[in-house]
Amino acid sequence: MPKQPDILDLVNDYTAKGEAFALATVVRTVSVTAAKAGAKAVILPDGQITGGWIGGGCARGAVLKAAREALQDGQPRLISVQPFDLLQAQDLKPGSARDGVIYARNSCPSRGTMDIFIEAVLPRPVLCVLGSSPVAVAVAELGQRMGFFVTICAPRDEHGGFATADRMVSGFSLPVDQAASRYVVVATQGKGDSEALKAAIDDPTDYLAFVGSRKKAETMKKELMESGTAEAQLGRLRAPAGLDIGAITPDEIAFSIIAEIIAFRRRGQRER
Repeated sequence: MPKQPDILDLVNDYTAKGEAFALATVVRTVSVTAAKAGAKAVILPDGQITGGWIGGGCARGAVLKAAREALQDGQPRLISVQPFDLLQAQDLKPGSARDGVIYARNSCPSRGTMDIFIEAVLPRPVLCVLGSSPVAVAVAELGQRMGFFVTICAPRDEHGGFATADRMVSGFSLPVDQAASRYVVVATQGKGDSEALKAAIDDPTDYLAFVGSRKKAETMKKELMESGTAEAQLGRLRAPAGLDIGAITPDEIAFSIIAEIIAFRRRGQRER
């Protein structure tokens, strides 16, 4: 019988690869239950449990449903699986929620209660910075502080200008193996503008910003349209990049760009 993978090894492996997963942990049991407090399981977005164990079919359906929902909105869930008569005594129905707890029915003969905490572990959002200008360097540094996975796309001989980055790519071609949501900033500022913007405009990202004046951006758009780029693609280009805070220095411009990305990323989340 093959050895089951260690939970911590699985968590570290998926995290390192930037893959989303949910971690389910049994936090409390009452009476007889198959799994005991502390039991864990790793659940992938397709519902597959790749490691660990949290009991049999009594809790599996409710846990997988909660895991899928947690991976969709990033919010944790607390599930309480209880026998039907206990739910009735509390005027609860399977699927109802009260005080942050979602209730599910335990139809197994054990008739025990099991509380399971489910948290989504999502990959770090990716910030792709094209170019090696002072603004590019400042955006990369601030982006890392804000928790982004920073990928630098610039000619190899310009990589030395960056003190730190999670990934360095030679040239302006964006990586295709990063599954996390990503935000693209073209900060070439005169060194390879056309090449970098052409590479970025073909990326399906929802956030694409160009560091430069509005007039220059319009000139670049015109050139791209003449070379065959669809107008719809150009319509999502944000230029000048960043929020209008009157920024002048590279650090101030970087601050305005990261602030705009955060606003774009977090829109609607406070209401939820």
